[in-house]
Amino acid sequence: MPPVKFGVGQSVRRKEDDALIRGKGRYTDDVAPSASLHALMLRSPHAHATFRIDASRARTLPGVAAILTGEDVKDLGDLPCLFNLPDTPFTGPAYPILARDEVRHVGDAVAFVVAETIEQARDAIEAVDVQWTPLPAVAGLANAVKKGAPQVWPQFPGNVLFDTSLGDKKATEAAFARAHAVAEITIVNPRIVTNYMETRAAVCEYDAKRDHLTLTIGSQGSHRLRDILCQNILNIPVEKMRVICPDVGGGFGTKLFPYREYALLAVAARKLKKAVKWTAERSDHFVGDAQGRDNLTTARMALAEDGRFLGMDVDLMGDMGGYLSTFGPYIPHGGAGMLPGLYDIQAFHCRVRTVFTHTVPVDAYRGAGRPEAAYVVERLVDAAARKLGMTPDAIRRKNFIPPRAMPYTTATGKVYDSGDFAAHMKRAMEIAEWKDFPKRAKAAKKQGLVRGIGMGAYVEVCGTMGEETAQVRLDPDGDVTVLIGTQSSGQGHQTAYAQLVAEQFGIAPERVRVHQGDTDEIPTGLGTGGSSSIPSGGVSVERATRQLGVNLKEIAADALETGAGDLEFSDGAIRVVGTDRTVSFADLAKRAGSDPSKLTASATFSSADGTYPNGTHVVEVEIDPATGVIRVVNYVIVDDFGVTLNPLLLEGQVHGGTMQGIGQALMEQAVYDSADGQLVTGTFMDYALPRAADGATITFETHNVPCATNPLGVKGAGEAGAIGSCPAMMNAIIEGLSREYGIDHIDMPATAERVWMAIERSRSKQRL
Repeated sequence: MPPVKFGVGQSVRRKEDDALIRGKGRYTDDVAPSASLHALMLRSPHAHATFRIDASRARTLPGVAAILTGEDVKDLGDLPCLFNLPDTPFTGPAYPILARDEVRHVGDAVAFVVAETIEQARDAIEAVDVQWTPLPAVAGLANAVKKGAPQVWPQFPGNVLFDTSLGDKKATEAAFARAHAVAEITIVNPRIVTNYMETRAAVCEYDAKRDHLTLTIGSQGSHRLRDILCQNILNIPVEKMRVICPDVGGGFGTKLFPYREYALLAVAARKLKKAVKWTAERSDHFVGDAQGRDNLTTARMALAEDGRFLGMDVDLMGDMGGYLSTFGPYIPHGGAGMLPGLYDIQAFHCRVRTVFTHTVPVDAYRGAGRPEAAYVVERLVDAAARKLGMTPDAIRRKNFIPPRAMPYTTATGKVYDSGDFAAHMKRAMEIAEWKDFPKRAKAAKKQGLVRGIGMGAYVEVCGTMGEETAQVRLDPDGDVTVLIGTQSSGQGHQTAYAQLVAEQFGIAPERVRVHQGDTDEIPTGLGTGGSSSIPSGGVSVERATRQLGVNLKEIAADALETGAGDLEFSDGAIRVVGTDRTVSFADLAKRAGSDPSKLTASATFSSADGTYPNGTHVVEVEIDPATGVIRVVNYVIVDDFGVTLNPLLLEGQVHGGTMQGIGQALMEQAVYDSADGQLVTGTFMDYALPRAADGATITFETHNVPCATNPLGVKGAGEAGAIGSCPAMMNAIIEGLSREYGIDHIDMPATAERVWMAIERSRSKQRL
């Protein structure tokens, strides 16, 4: 087959962008069934309180169709938590669809109001009579585990859900006993609000004749959402609900979960026999959507005199909020498995505690435990380098797992199949001109500024969500349709999957339709999360396309009166090699009329071992000691993503994740008042997000080693930028502050105020 212009490895522009740029995208809020009703949620203003609710007067207001309270939906199932410790019965608290009698965070839902207009719904919200009795609340991990702290759930004394460990405690203690030195850090990974452009929204329609619900929703996966809603909450057969996902404006993990509003819409639509629509306002989003990160960690590294890592011991606490979200407890437990990072650490132990507080529930946010793990180990490695007087690169080089050791099993049981960690660190340092940094730092100092340089090396596990199935078919017009259960929310799946088809059939991506997000059209699907779409879904598409190709060549062989081995694909046709004899795809579709099954092929793929993308971020920052303002001067990334499917899309994913990491490092934090649990940063007036000016031009390269756990050789890439960026940023900031002021610790976010205060405290000590 001639070379494919738009195949694997080509920087093809996203085919889905044209409609979005022209404002022709169709998001959930654009769906407006005729005579649809509008819904709003009544939320608690208190972090902890008992309450009595009376909606009788509000129900009489003009336009009000229904007001649901906890009493009305008490027979529904709870929102499930899908994680538990192995071989133990699940004992987590109930997460009801509406709170009854007691609320456990600001924004906890107590009533669902449905009216003819959104304005009438707002009036009804104001008319609902709620008698609140505020109770003591606790916010913050350190506060929650203090003796005498207010209890979130009485059955969990000390506010601790799980207190478990992984690794070998005895071996780790022995490693510390023989250590030449010990490096230790205590760091905070702050609470983050997931600020996608499109807030959550859903529309539910009810067909009374069929007793059937259709839920249109901006989600990261339609099938899992349908199954949880039907089987765990509504107690109806899955055949009674169709879930449709139109265009989705960002997800970052947080749109993967079922939320209360979705079940309530189904109840209301069925009760009223009308379509009901709900769209979150940004104020709903801040207190109604699962939040991310929020860890408090103490980590120690046992060091040999030559800088080798002898052992690592970690004490990790993860905040769950007031309830357990879908995967909430998994995030700290799963992330703990990646704490050894890219290093040959033979002795490892980690204590993991999941802790309740009177705050919004916490769940997966871009990286889901892996950014937290990388942040811990990379901050600790830099602390170890300072402890021994070594450079950051030298101590890493001494402890990196070498390529010859692959496949390598870590102390937590992860099996790294491939990687050349020292090589991508070396290349990143070359691009960043690391060796010339002292000259730049000296020049900046003459201007009254402080330069800092740092790195963050990371490895993550992804592609482990399970089986993903793809169906590929040839349509009557000669174009190809892909049906798949993953769900794009901005990643470019339509383009990437089309390239896999183009690679084998020699057609332009425009001739490949990708259908997703419809449980009636697509039989199964896991959705999108954990950077799994290409490692799992992509492999399924490639395999199904290959099988379809075999089928089509059989049909073409009969038409062209030759053997299938003498045929090749060429620009939407099949040709006899070395001749001009061809049969078009459209003709093949006609010829298969008697046996249309040959025009469709399916394939399923699952990798139990996952993939392990890795890389190095190098950052140079400039700090103004007079104001504490930090400017990112230079940013270099060298990553290993195995085989690259589309370099342009790949770089876009890395840039986006990196900007999120820069935002977390410099400014983002969901702040709760420790006295009463109020969310202080509940609007964009108080919650800062990075803008283009807060970043820098990013130089991005790949140093790829093909993955050995899937036939495409690809490694997941969607979350990598958010994993390497935070430690690189903070290590750069601390490098500058420690060199000039002896400041060897500062927590994220490194806001101008926090940095300025640290500098001033250091200066005061020096004057003393």
